[in-house]
Amino acid sequence: MTDLNNIFQSLLEVLRYNPEQPLIFSSGLFFWLFAAFIIVYALLRKASTARLLFVLAFSYYFYYKCSGFYFFLLAVVTVSDFAIAALIGRTASRAARKWLVALSLLIDLGLLGYFKYTNFLGQLLASVNLISFHEMDIFLPVGISFFTFQSLSYIIDVYRGKIKPLSNLLDYAFYVSFFPQLVAGPIVRAADFIPQIRRPLLVTREMLGMGFWFIIIGLFKKAVISDYISLNFIDRVFDAPTLYSGIENLVAIYGYGMQIYCDFSGYSDMAIGLALLMGFKFNINFNSPYKAQSISDFWHRWHISLSTWLRDYLYISLGGNRKGKLRQYLNLFITMLLGGLWHGASLNFVAWGAMHGIGLAIHKMWMGWTAGARWVRSRAWCLFSLLLTFHIVALTWVLFRNHEFADAMAMLNQVATNFHPELLPQLLAGYPYVMMLIALGYVLHFLPDRLEWRAKRTFVKLPIWCYAIALLALIYVIIQVKSSDIQPFIYFQF
Repeated sequence: MTDLNNIFQSLLEVLRYNPEQPLIFSSGLFFWLFAAFIIVYALLRKASTARLLFVLAFSYYFYYKCSGFYFFLLAVVTVSDFAIAALIGRTASRAARKWLVALSLLIDLGLLGYFKYTNFLGQLLASVNLISFHEMDIFLPVGISFFTFQSLSYIIDVYRGKIKPLSNLLDYAFYVSFFPQLVAGPIVRAADFIPQIRRPLLVTREMLGMGFWFIIIGLFKKAVISDYISLNFIDRVFDAPTLYSGIENLVAIYGYGMQIYCDFSGYSDMAIGLALLMGFKFNINFNSPYKAQSISDFWHRWHISLSTWLRDYLYISLGGNRKGKLRQYLNLFITMLLGGLWHGASLNFVAWGAMHGIGLAIHKMWMGWTAGARWVRSRAWCLFSLLLTFHIVALTWVLFRNHEFADAMAMLNQVATNFHPELLPQLLAGYPYVMMLIALGYVLHFLPDRLEWRAKRTFVKLPIWCYAIALLALIYVIIQVKSSDIQPFIYFQF
């Protein structure tokens, strides 16, 4: 009887939402659940509707395990935008269609604004004595920024005539809630994903190998590099920068650049890999962003699904480059300012977005001034541009990581006034594994693309049992280095 009670309690724990232990891709629980899920999924390969319903149910369960009762918000956005898109498709009046788009914006951005920006706006207005405000206890549902933007892109594409509205609510609910990309992207376009929903289930040998490749690479980035360097060094420095020398702060800034890259691109890699194992293809979301030679190039490589979303649905809507150079620079600045605010309800994020907006505008000016110049294509200039771009990005990460301006300024002040490079040998000796993993991350990141392509092709050609051995070996390494606490993905907060 005791054994049955223990089994029952364990089952309840799996089903129950625990805010301290969200269900994330790098957890052991998720891998066990996904193993059971994929077996049932494969058994339903010829029953299209039953398979979609099964995935939909698992996706809602997955989101419930991440955000609890707030999973109903996902249903609200799904049903409302499905109905609005259907009305847009049946409405001939351009004015009426615009009002329907405005209604979708009101619902989606209204939900996003309430949960994400109420306290921020209240405190901002209170700081200039416009209102009296006390911070409200508002829970931020995981991934709300992602699925609202994804649903909005569908509405806008229907309005623009790029796609036709769906007639089946199940298909649209499947698109919005598909769990691999639900809580932290990539932001998948309806035009890319919806045609795949009703296709016969087919996972080719190459898709299987690529799926395992992306899962293993993503898991290594997240659970080995990102988690270890953050817990054992980076978080300590960022939480109390004045207790550390300038050289330690600078190494922590470089380390955070690798941490956030491995954390977020690791999630995207795992999402792409999981989708491939289920027969779906996502576009790449990261393309070696620190190889960028300009801020523009960086945003062509970093969080590509968001940067293209901002370009297509915000920058172009503002006028893009169609209304003169000055307006183009202003549009770039506004787009990145709002992009920064999308990342978080904080003046730090606004400043981070503004700096990138200024960087994009300056780069556009520079391209105009140097058009046709041969020296800008020289190896020396390309190397200088790469190093300059990397350090600008790293500098802005200080604002991104710190919650207060004072902390960011304290960190930069330590680097500028209390550097002490003679402490570097002591730092290397005191944190050998952290330094090795940071260095390994950057070495792998800057490897030529052709070497990565060869490694990927070689892995895909291996026997299937080799995939399992590689994954088990990585899990063993993770067990050796992981902490007792689950480390959520950084972009869960957005």
